[in-house]
Amino acid sequence: MRKTVLTAAVLFALAPQAMAAETGQSLYNDNCAACHQRTGVGIKGAFPALTGGKLVAGPLPVLVATVLNGRGGMPAFKSDLTDAQMAMVLTYIRVSWGNKATAVTTAQVSQARVKAQAVAKPKALLAH
Repeated sequence: MRKTVLTAAVLFALAPQAMAAETGQSLYNDNCAACHQRTGVGIKGAFPALTGGKLVAGPLPVLVATVLNGRGGMPAFKSDLTDAQMAMVLTYIRVSWGNKATAVTTAQVSQARVKAQAVAKPKALLAH
């Protein structure tokens, strides 16, 4: 009986992590895989690989800003994904296909979103 309770407790504790990974993969497949491929290898000359990429494993604010605002032909996802969804998909790409970067939290995405919005606001026109 005790072994069953312990096993259930361990499974319950791991369930949110497993769900987050599965959701990150689903979000990736729905939003990113058409260009970057399900395997993260991209399409040479058109869409960069996410496997071993400097952007994926590099400074987190740069990665988040890129996904929020888009870059080149990449669409912006700032209106399409919540902070939690973005954290899940970014965690998925940072730990998949041999990538060994740290997980991304919702708070980190939220902070980067606030910074990106502050930079994106145009300065008021000043009368001369």
